[in-house]
Amino acid sequence: MIKKLTAYIGEYKKDTWMSPVSVTLEVILEVLLPVLMASVIDHGVEAGDMKYVIRMGAVMLVVAMLSLMAGTMSGVFAARASMGFGRNLRKAMYDNIQDFAFHNIDKFSTAGLVTRMTTDVTNIQNAFQMIIRMLVRAPIMMISALFMCVTISPRLSLIFLAALVFLGCVVAFIVTRAFPIFDELFKGYDRLNASVQENLTGIRVVKAYVREHFENEKFCKATGNLKDLNVRAEKLVVMNQPVMQFTVYTCILLISWFGAKMIVLDGIMTTGQLMSLFTYTMQILMSLMMISMVFVMVTMARSSAERIVEVLDEQSTLTNPEHPLYEVPDGSIIFDHVNFSYSDDEDKCVLQDINIQIHAGETIGIIGGTGSSKSTLVQLIPRLYDVLDGSVRVGGHDVREYDIESLRNEVSMVLQKNVLFSGTILENLRWGNKEATEEECRHACELAQAHEFIENMPEGYHTYIEQGGTNVSGGQKQRLCIARALLKKPKILILDDSTSAVDTKTDSLIRKAFAEEIPDTTRLIIAQRISSVQESDRIIVMEQGQIVGFGTHEELMRDNEIYRDIYELQQKGAGKDE
Repeated sequence: MIKKLTAYIGEYKKDTWMSPVSVTLEVILEVLLPVLMASVIDHGVEAGDMKYVIRMGAVMLVVAMLSLMAGTMSGVFAARASMGFGRNLRKAMYDNIQDFAFHNIDKFSTAGLVTRMTTDVTNIQNAFQMIIRMLVRAPIMMISALFMCVTISPRLSLIFLAALVFLGCVVAFIVTRAFPIFDELFKGYDRLNASVQENLTGIRVVKAYVREHFENEKFCKATGNLKDLNVRAEKLVVMNQPVMQFTVYTCILLISWFGAKMIVLDGIMTTGQLMSLFTYTMQILMSLMMISMVFVMVTMARSSAERIVEVLDEQSTLTNPEHPLYEVPDGSIIFDHVNFSYSDDEDKCVLQDINIQIHAGETIGIIGGTGSSKSTLVQLIPRLYDVLDGSVRVGGHDVREYDIESLRNEVSMVLQKNVLFSGTILENLRWGNKEATEEECRHACELAQAHEFIENMPEGYHTYIEQGGTNVSGGQKQRLCIARALLKKPKILILDDSTSAVDTKTDSLIRKAFAEEIPDTTRLIIAQRISSVQESDRIIVMEQGQIVGFGTHEELMRDNEIYRDIYELQQKGAGKDE
């Protein structure tokens, strides 16, 4: 895991190495200061030699300034390295997520991925900064100060060794108990983000059904759980500070007691040496405090690291073949004994033994009840998922033989859930073709029956669309998405129930425009209304993941009971409406 993450330090390796080098220089200079101070007291103050005091004071000032400069530079290098490391991690995760197949995305929640790219990466970069700075500084400072203490008084140094053993046991206790809590804590962040995201996305539904109180309770439950986990973790972590303070003052008292005896009674220690021991005591114990803080931070970051590596290690289930095809000859489609399951379990197939052949340029209607796997069927064509058994062929070749990008450029899908992005109408339309001129966008909107309502907007095609298209109606959103798909000039156009929010007249005009303007494009139209598909060249009738009818409207009315029942029910409904 560590090797996996450190690979993303990348171009910040120099800063990563310069920070420890600067810290080492800073520590060496800091350790020299107590020695110089002892010399000032023993040979200057007690001897009454003011020139020596001034001279050594100037040396101490220079050493302190150099130490400050080295410390500042180490901070700059550490900050640059950690921020760069965090940037590279986020970019690597984002890039990998972009390559995920739908199957991979289904494994992670949206809230979980957001938490990994924000909170988890922040924890990692904070821990990384502490490791390359504090975890370098603290051991070097502790070892150097211990060495100086042993040099001054081997007997008094035993106090520090006892303190080290005691504090090591305390830190080990905190780390082992805190890690499982932090692991659960980050899952709590996932749940909190999911609650917030769901509420904000569906805020109109929440208000329409007066469910604000319910959403508040759900949010409070998530935050309450997060608070409880934080309190449990902090109860352990806060033990660190008082234990450290207790150890520091205990060591100072013991050194004061035994040091005074060694000066007054034994005469084997000078006042300057005792003063320098106090300074080294603070340096050693502050170093221990730093190490314990780093261990706590690393404990938190360990859970984050595992979650990040989980995303980085996830490989797309859809990959290009070794020698892919880049050209799709035509829009013909063949489903050859296709079985498909979302869970890779043959006993849970949502599509079973699908066998159909669609000619290039045909208009194919697809109709069936809710849950009959109509959307699943068409998602196999641009290879959003791979089949479990059998094959899907486009233009005479298995879709797995194509370069994925080339295949999807020739297959335009208007999904059941229409999505518009924040930006102008033109910017949204150019998702279909970033090089499209305004005139081409206008023509696509005319085909999709969107031109008229766009022209009536205050700024026309430069009108700003809010995130998710919240400032346009459902029917307007559908027509903009159809226009966007048309700009790709695809060989296959799939409309997944994408005219459900428009009236029958507009629906008819859209289908008429398709027939006249893009006759060579294979069109697959999923619909709930038979009126939307009855003029298609052929119609697929689906039930429970199987094709139970395939033919023209007249053939199905004559031979297919399911289709005939749907038609009669809809005709009765239309009669009642009239």
